[in-house]
Amino acid sequence: MSGKKLIQVLGPTAVGKTDYAIQLALKYSSPVISCDSRQIFKEMRIGTAPPSEEQLRQVRHYFIFSHSVSDYYSAGLYEVEAMELLTRLFQEHDVLVMVGGSGLYADALCYGLDDFPPADQELRRLLTERALKEGVGVLAEELRQVDPESWAAIDLSNRQRVVRALEVTLSTGRKFSSYKSNPRKVRPFGIQRLCLTLPREELYRRIDRRAEAMFEAGLVDEVRGLAQYRSMPALRTVGYREVFDYLDGIISLDEALALVQRNTRRYAKRQITWFAPVQDKIAL
Repeated sequence: MSGKKLIQVLGPTAVGKTDYAIQLALKYSSPVISCDSRQIFKEMRIGTAPPSEEQLRQVRHYFIFSHSVSDYYSAGLYEVEAMELLTRLFQEHDVLVMVGGSGLYADALCYGLDDFPPADQELRRLLTERALKEGVGVLAEELRQVDPESWAAIDLSNRQRVVRALEVTLSTGRKFSSYKSNPRKVRPFGIQRLCLTLPREELYRRIDRRAEAMFEAGLVDEVRGLAQYRSMPALRTVGYREVFDYLDGIISLDEALALVQRNTRRYAKRQITWFAPVQDKIAL
């Protein structure tokens, strides 16, 4: 694939990646390949802030609404499927545009994933029981002490991810984050990574407004319709777990909105940390 190039448009949620990527795609007559770990699910059309119908009409998109939330999916599967897609698309395009804020998915495509150790089921069970009894925050603090890099990068409110990171670190004696430091795979095409930025105050305003728009667009009904899948990892993420708590009568609707806004701002901060090494920053 000599002379071929992939442009990755990265950055925190609500920064404006979709519009920017579409403009690039139109410039290079390229489709848009998503590397968002939640927009891939066809049942999650409000809480994941996917491209609008108008945006989808402007440019062909891949990995948007392409899988079911009932199916297992991972960054490893994404790496395989995305590489197969790129190989096919590069037969017709010299430049391709990829966009998303899921750091692990973006890195999997660029550098490949390391082979993580098999699960220690007993340790995982014990850690999960502790998370349920003591709260995931207790385990997150332990993770901060033994692997601050993972603590800064992952969604600390996602019990499964915190448990997995702590499980790997404790069972192997090797930091979970170190599995990203092995020699990177060399892709047969060039990769240009762009990270979009906004002043923090403006980013937070956008996040808060978007959360309000999601609730107005019917987020509660969307979550209610996905109740049978609530144990799936994708539905234990920001925007969904808070609404489930509302539906369970644990919090009020106003509290659910406030928590979605707060937790999304926290997630954006972790995304900024993840993408900090990207050299080409574009201020919007």
